[in-house]
Amino acid sequence: MDDIDSKILNKIQSDFPIVKRPFLDIADQLHISESDVIDRIAHMKNSGIIRRIGGNFHSSKLGFVSTLCAAKVPENKLDIFVKEVNSFKGVTHNYIRANSYNLWFTFIAKDMDTIERSLQGLSETTGVKDILNLPAHKMFKIKVDFDM
Repeated sequence: MDDIDSKILNKIQSDFPIVKRPFLDIADQLHISESDVIDRIAHMKNSGIIRRIGGNFHSSKLGFVSTLCAAKVPENKLDIFVKEVNSFKGVTHNYIRANSYNLWFTFIAKDMDTIERSLQGLSETTGVKDILNLPAHKMFKIKVDFDM
């Protein structure tokens, strides 16, 4: 990454322009060509620096509920458990931790009953019985920007 790549990342991480040609808008701000912005973003995506470009929304303002889940998954069941967790449309991400509750994931759905039924089905399908549903009682939302 060079200085231009860093500047592009600073522009797109939280204030992606919502205009007809967003990459041209970024290019104009950085005094480079639109194709250079597109090529650089593609290179950063292909090299794994950028995972995705997309919007984030407040699920609660759209009438959804969300929760954090944690599970004690035996090592020999991790692959199948992760595959099952990833099959749910409302799971936004999951990760392994060095803890007895070793697999954590977030789940968004239309209501908590849907999440509870999904977690019960997950338990029945995988044989993993210890799955926690940890909904937030109060949200403390912070904005995280990484100054490149």
